Amino acid sequence: MTEHQTTARALAALGHDTRLAIFRLLVRAGEDALTVGEIGAHLNAAPSTLAHHLGALVDAGLIIQRRDGRNIVNRVDFDVMRATLSFLTSECCTGVSLLKETAA
Repeated sequence: MTEHQTTARALAALGHDTRLAIFRLLVRAGEDALTVGEIGAHLNAAPSTLAHHLGALVDAGLIIQRRDGRNIVNRVDFDVMRATLSFLTSECCTGVSLLKETAA
């Protein structure tokens, strides 16, 4: 998968308000991570709804899940988050050519 495709997938996953709220909550939690129940308590969301949205974030590579006994613990893959942000800002303020021969 190309860098463009990987970034597009991550952004598409974050393009839903519930998934964006989950992701931001997990960013705040940091390496401590949160269980599905803890996420639900913070966001007042049902476990089945969360499972669907967490699955989309996992598929996009933004969230890492691990089983801890009966709980599923979720945390942000900070390397993927940083790579996504880096891709978005890598050409910041470099200018844009309007000449057909040099256009992106």
